[in-house]
Amino acid sequence: MLALVHLLAVLAPLAHAAVPSQLFSNIIPRKVLATYNALPSPIQYPQYTDSSAGKWLYFNPDTWTSGFFPTTLYALNTRKALCGATPANALNAANWLALGRAASNGLIPLETHNNQGHDVGFLSMPFVEELAINPANQTALTAVKQFAADLAARFNPVVGCTRSWDTSDPTDFTVIIDNMMNLEVLWVAYGLTGNATLREIALRHSDTTMKNHIRDDGSTWHVVEYNSTTGAVIRKRTAQGFSDSSTWSRGQAWGIYGFANMYKRSRDPKYLTTARRMANYFLDNMPSDGIVPWDFNAPLTPAPRPADSSAATIVTNGLLLLSLVDPANAQKWKNAALSILDKITQLSWRPEWQSLLSNGTVNKPANNFLTGIVYGDYYFIKAGNDLIKMGLATCS
Repeated sequence: MLALVHLLAVLAPLAHAAVPSQLFSNIIPRKVLATYNALPSPIQYPQYTDSSAGKWLYFNPDTWTSGFFPTTLYALNTRKALCGATPANALNAANWLALGRAASNGLIPLETHNNQGHDVGFLSMPFVEELAINPANQTALTAVKQFAADLAARFNPVVGCTRSWDTSDPTDFTVIIDNMMNLEVLWVAYGLTGNATLREIALRHSDTTMKNHIRDDGSTWHVVEYNSTTGAVIRKRTAQGFSDSSTWSRGQAWGIYGFANMYKRSRDPKYLTTARRMANYFLDNMPSDGIVPWDFNAPLTPAPRPADSSAATIVTNGLLLLSLVDPANAQKWKNAALSILDKITQLSWRPEWQSLLSNGTVNKPANNFLTGIVYGDYYFIKAGNDLIKMGLATCS
């Protein structure tokens, strides 16, 4: 009963949540173009900013986040198609498609060798966007098929999952909740090739994750370690959350999005049930100020727990997707998405920073927080695009 009362209290203002005006600000394309023009040569990609001045830090392409900035350029190409290009919205500042293609070139060598494990799914994102525009683009076709093959090669049928991180002990098979997002590349490659093994791997991984990563209350463990030869669960823990028994908000957001997408792809109702359970946990445990914390169970004292704007924008997209595949509860999910987006924008919008948003938490245990984050910015732009497509926002 108390959980229901809390949920009603959280949801009460949601019907009045507004689409943040900053979501369509002309500052967005200007900042993104400035970041593109500042890309180092040889190419490196922005991942997060410093916490004082909001200046991007750049990393070599063999980094799990490298696909997000090129995909951001594709997202602005999408916005240009949705909204048109005018001096007022600054979408006429660049040929976003050309920039997206150019920025993606730095990822091509990773098709044959990378150290990103399961995160090849994230590396594939700009190529998936390219195929939506030009299904015959051979560069994109090759990239998606190769990255999918990389991920499929990490599948262990005894465990029933694709391995996330490599470990020094090969019998220690580590899987993180984030991996639910990388399954999309398997679905895309399955659509291209008809290789049903890719689809089956995505289903098996999701089933095993559903069984072992999700607690009875709908919260999640970040990391589950299996024995690779027996499939037995060895340990459940966190790597970036507050504690092994806590719920790291970005992991919860990845899971909501991932299981909603699995239902969209497979239409198996158990994935919709799982996405609902996880989304309800997220909303039930939101603080009264409506700001997504970095971990739902992190202590409030002696210092306030930091927010994670990236978790907020990721879950916004996950909830919007859930509203599309769950018509019975669509209004609830849309209202929650808009409220979370509005609150995090009010807190984190920083016109003077190179990133769009501040207050991101990359890794609190590693003391990396109060930053802008490239994937937080990407999902901020994508949320705006999706709201336009859904008829929930206008370009202005």
